[in-house]
Amino acid sequence: MRQRINLMEKGGKAIKAMFGLSGYLAKSELGQPLLNLIYYRVSQINGCAYCLDMHSKDLLAKGEDVQRLLLLDAWREAPLYTDREMAALTFAEELTKIPGGAVSNEVFEIARKEFSEGELIDLTMAIITINSYNRINIAFRTTAGSYQPGKFEVHP
Repeated sequence: MRQRINLMEKGGKAIKAMFGLSGYLAKSELGQPLLNLIYYRVSQINGCAYCLDMHSKDLLAKGEDVQRLLLLDAWREAPLYTDREMAALTFAEELTKIPGGAVSNEVFEIARKEFSEGELIDLTMAIITINSYNRINIAFRTTAGSYQPGKFEVHP
């Protein structure tokens, strides 16, 4: 598959605006490990090879357990994730897929039990952000495989 547009070269102003949101999220109370886990799971759902490459490498470089990544697509059946992670994954999946046009009250309440209102706002922004990055990379066919861990890391 051939890349259609190099966003970093041709869309610097647009992507810089997105980086601002990523910088905000990197400083949130959610923490980078949870954010990267969410980014990876949403990228699995959307089939974004570039983001899967990026977030798997970032997670592994920061010490994430390989088994947790390998089983993430079936996380409900794997006893490897905390209640907080499972609540975030449930919320992320429903907000990404938007079944029936809404996030259900049940899923929202699961998330609400694990996250403060401020954290829920940040979690929602993180899910929206990775969905946007996924769609950009899918549209322009950003080439996967060459990402180096930490390349876009924002330090809180």
